[in-house]
Amino acid sequence: MSVYAFDEHRLGLKPITKRMWSPVGQRPVVQVHHRYQWLYLYAFANPQSGHSVFYILPRVNTDTLSCVLENLAQELNASKDHAVLLVLDQAGWHVSKRLRIPPGIHLLFLPSHSPELQPAERLWALTDEPLANRCFASLDDLQETLCRRCAFLSTQPDLISQHTLFHWWTLT
Repeated sequence: MSVYAFDEHRLGLKPITKRMWSPVGQRPVVQVHHRYQWLYLYAFANPQSGHSVFYILPRVNTDTLSCVLENLAQELNASKDHAVLLVLDQAGWHVSKRLRIPPGIHLLFLPSHSPELQPAERLWALTDEPLANRCFASLDDLQETLCRRCAFLSTQPDLISQHTLFHWWTLT
């Protein structure tokens, strides 16, 4: 059995601003242009192995999640013989009766309103790093940068584990 933490993250053309270094006596300048267009990053991480899978999609809803779970089941070879347990929050599209769960995928829901228990929440600091204090001209530009970042993170299992393996995470 494999155990993965799962969550979604909304990213868009409204800039992510973070503190930054600047010379003494000078204020840093960050260009911002607030626009309300979004992408959603679906992230799956196995805290023990550090294996991660990312999907960048235009929306978050039950049908989209059903398709993502189908792709994930194929990628992780989920079957009756190899179960994949997903630890996730209780967002409406996660608990929907219309959600199609492929064979071999099993869902374990965290208590409501407890993002501090979700290891996948810790991935957002890693995925947001190249996006912070930048203004993207279009969603395509944002997606290109995000794709490169997710591809890089997928090759860094130790980094993923350092951020997601909570001391109490004993699921195997």
